[in-house]
Amino acid sequence: MLAPEHLFENVVAFFTLSALEIVLGIDNIVFITILVGRLDSSVRDKARRAGLLLAMFMRIALLLAIGWVMRLTGALFHLGEHPVSGKDLILIVGGLFLIGKATYEIHHRLEGPTHGPDASRPVHASFKAVLLQIIALDIVFSLDSVITAVGMARHIAIMIAAVVVAVGVMMIFAGPVGAFVERHPTFKMLALAFLILIGVMLTAEGLHQHISKGYIYFAMSFSLVVELLNMRVRNGARADG
Repeated sequence: MLAPEHLFENVVAFFTLSALEIVLGIDNIVFITILVGRLDSSVRDKARRAGLLLAMFMRIALLLAIGWVMRLTGALFHLGEHPVSGKDLILIVGGLFLIGKATYEIHHRLEGPTHGPDASRPVHASFKAVLLQIIALDIVFSLDSVITAVGMARHIAIMIAAVVVAVGVMMIFAGPVGAFVERHPTFKMLALAFLILIGVMLTAEGLHQHISKGYIYFAMSFSLVVELLNMRVRNGARADG
């Protein structure tokens, strides 16, 4: 049986880590929301749940293979005087993928399909293609989550429990967030801009140029508040009209 001081320490670690995992999962929710928006509406909920469950299993698998994960932070080779680790490579590739994907989606929303007889029809992505993209980015997002967990708690069981709770909370809110973004196109564009911001941050981290996540989350929160105010102004103008 655990001594009272150890029990208290573990409880505090569990709740703190759960909260941090939820915050770190915001990036994942935004990305999954954008991706499943390209699917037919009949399978979006299924894809959203599958994406979050995959994120959970990915984190648990990495926690169980914690020795391998921590070795990713060791230098594989050097570029000049700068060491490059496996984690750096994953962050750079993942960040560039996010920037490219978000830029493509913004272009697609602005221009749309412009050629051929089906130009006016919405183009739906395949379920398999979306799932593969979710898996690829889950690996990137899971690394930060797992390394944070290792720094916060001593016991694997506490880390896994916190991850499961965090994903459960994300599954509850991912649906409403996705529906809200689909109803308001300007928020979808804002979410894509957030993905570019996150991609730049990941790429910079991979290049050992640290950008505090606090700045990123502040910028995202500020932009979100401004867009909510804009939405209220638009709704008021429609009501007056």
